[in-house]
Amino acid sequence: MRLTTFSDYALRVLVYLGLHEGERCTVAGIAGAYGISANHLTKVVQHLAQDGYVETTRGKGGGMRLALAPERVNLGELMRGTEERRLVECFEGGASRCRIESACALRGILGDALEAFFAVLDRHTLADLLRPSRKLAKVLVFRPPQRAGEKQEAR
Repeated sequence: MRLTTFSDYALRVLVYLGLHEGERCTVAGIAGAYGISANHLTKVVQHLAQDGYVETTRGKGGGMRLALAPERVNLGELMRGTEERRLVECFEGGASRCRIESACALRGILGDALEAFFAVLDRHTLADLLRPSRKLAKVLVFRPPQRAGEKQEAR
């Protein structure tokens, strides 16, 4: 199984915003950090805002930030909202063109596998993705604010 680009970008946006906690970020800044399309990212951000993950502000000084604490962003719930759950044609319901659908066991097996995938994601939050924050910050070329109790790293 492969995540859609939409889901991938949704995770990237949330990781970036989580690393920039308390700051307003822009689509252009996130797109530049990851080297991805700002146009596609705009659609992702709109979706994340509609679902309550991201707070957006228009105009000068505007931007976006996380609307929830990273511990409250459940990855399973997020992926259920962004990921297509149709692994094969017969998952659609309605008129399937598959000739063996009425006798096929694959639909049930793939359904179980998909639920297992989401069950694993349900055990994790955005906070889990942010744990290697110093390494992520280096890769994304910015220096996150120092948190209480952390030693300053040499550049």
